[in-house]
Amino acid sequence: MTSSVLIIYTGGTIGMKQDPVDGTLKPFDFSQIKEEVPELSKYDVKIDSYTFDPLIDSSDVQPSLWADLAKLIESKYNDYDGFVILHGTDTMAYSASALSFMLEGLTKPIIFTGSQLPIGVPRTDGKENLISSVEIAAAKDEKGHARVPEVCIFFDSKLFRGNRSTKYSAEAFDAFSSPNCPPLAEAGIRIRYNTDVILKPNSWVSTLRIYTHLDTRVAILKIHPGITPVVARHFLCAPEIRACIIETYGSGNALSSEWFLDIIREADHMGKILLNVTQCKSGTVNMDLYATGTTLKNAGVLSGGDITTEAALGKLFALLGRSDNNQWVKTALAQPICGETSE
Repeated sequence: MTSSVLIIYTGGTIGMKQDPVDGTLKPFDFSQIKEEVPELSKYDVKIDSYTFDPLIDSSDVQPSLWADLAKLIESKYNDYDGFVILHGTDTMAYSASALSFMLEGLTKPIIFTGSQLPIGVPRTDGKENLISSVEIAAAKDEKGHARVPEVCIFFDSKLFRGNRSTKYSAEAFDAFSSPNCPPLAEAGIRIRYNTDVILKPNSWVSTLRIYTHLDTRVAILKIHPGITPVVARHFLCAPEIRACIIETYGSGNALSSEWFLDIIREADHMGKILLNVTQCKSGTVNMDLYATGTTLKNAGVLSGGDITTEAALGKLFALLGRSDNNQWVKTALAQPICGETSE
């Protein structure tokens, strides 16, 4: 039976083509995708497209786009075997992370991809990224189940779990990395799937449920030498903030000055949700390793383990949107939802 894939173009470099008249880069018509990328015609896959109007530069992405994507996927879910979302690279890891927490009961692939060079210029990486993403989105195992029923990012021959990914290069074709989780698949002569890492749904007949109400009252405080009490209190104790992601040093350490710890305790007493995430790209928070980490833990700061900042933000947005009870959110925050942390 022929598989079907819906390509969703939100904006970004990959969808640009040079205008033959004035030479400028303009979005091309994705309804003619097989003319632009004839290699797709060689697959036994029904391919349709949906283009957002207006298109969105990834630097301008807001949670409203994530809600629109979730609603679109829900409305088309029974019509397609997989979805490929074309997206600008700057905020792709944020979008993929957020969608992973907004889609519950997922049994089909949602593959984010894009490119560093427009698909309509020589040496583009866009064609290979798109072709492989479509193949993965359409792929099924011997039982007819999706090979990768997750929200993912495909870039430069590697498929990463979306909520374990981060953009680390503005120029290289391998723009994304997933330091704490191996690739779910790698595209060489053939696509090799890492089945031991890929998440499987609790039930292949489960109904997709979406959560589109996101509470964005979250701050991100990056610990740095010279940080002042005014700055720390603004991020940690502001009345309009429900939660704060604290990007700490190494395995979860921060300054041990009493003024800083007093502000942490003040925020905790106010009921704020404080999540410790390491600034390091690789590794995990361990607040039992050093005295400074233990002090933060005792002051009410929660460990984010090896979660990325992008995933921490998406997870908090989603959980805060589901409940006004901060204690419930704290409890839910400690549990892995969709592979965003190592067990």
